[in-house]
Amino acid sequence: MNFLAGWLADTPAAATPYALAALGLIISERGGVLTLTAEGLMLIGAVAAIGCDLTFGGWPLAALLAAMLAAAVVSLLFGALVVSLRVNQVIAGLAVVFFCEGLSTLLGTLLGWQNHPVAGMLGVVIPGLTDLPVIGRAVFGQTPVTYLVVPVFLLVDLLLRRTMAGLRLRAVGEAPAVAHSLGEPVTRIRYLAVLFGGAMSGIAGAYLSTALTPMWVEGMSAGRGWIALALVVFGTWKPWRVLGGAYLFGTVTVLQLYAQGLGVHVPSEFLSMLPYAATIVVLVVICRDARTILLNQPASLGRSFHPGY
Repeated sequence: MNFLAGWLADTPAAATPYALAALGLIISERGGVLTLTAEGLMLIGAVAAIGCDLTFGGWPLAALLAAMLAAAVVSLLFGALVVSLRVNQVIAGLAVVFFCEGLSTLLGTLLGWQNHPVAGMLGVVIPGLTDLPVIGRAVFGQTPVTYLVVPVFLLVDLLLRRTMAGLRLRAVGEAPAVAHSLGEPVTRIRYLAVLFGGAMSGIAGAYLSTALTPMWVEGMSAGRGWIALALVVFGTWKPWRVLGGAYLFGTVTVLQLYAQGLGVHVPSEFLSMLPYAATIVVLVVICRDARTILLNQPASLGRSFHPGY
């Protein structure tokens, strides 16, 4: 019973960084920009949040804003490369990831932020409800950011399906030349989509360093940005499918941690690779049906837009 309660309680927290980063990627890629930068931007968000916390004291909201701003600024670099200079989006994305890895390590080490525990973001405690058996902490003991994940996904889903802003974004992702001919500011829309994606990745990184593991260590994103990228394909660019995938991977992540704690007689390296093995399996399964992917994939994804051509 304790195993089940702990597993249920920790799954939403483990799923939150996947969900936030993937949500940002949905918006970026719906605008036609293939965004591989989530892993690096999460590291920038993590180090910015922990730096804000250590410098100015325990203000979780300030740490989140600092992470969001830092990641958005770096995403502007990516936007300038792929939107304005029309650099290959795959190469630019990988370059930004490597840049972020080096920059976050330099800042964290040089400024002495590494391995400094902080109070961070605490879970909500509701007397009488948080202590309920099995579901108490899972439902009534999460952090405010975790509770905001579902409403934010709802808003983004409504934005994409029911608003003119969502229609413009989808039009730019599907046929930027046509959208441009109709007077839509394709370049501006793509920049805004990239900025939103960067900000969400930054918040995901801040959650890692202030809530999930309240300290900063080098490379603490540990591949979560790449899994978020896979989740977007897994969910075929649909917010609710992506959210379900995030909770699925959060469940697998927590399971391998609890299995190690229970002393399961399986090599720890095998358990640690479970989330990534699950990523490969899921991608292989869904990619067998090319129609499912092509039906929802933005038609101009990964293609530069050249006004006048």
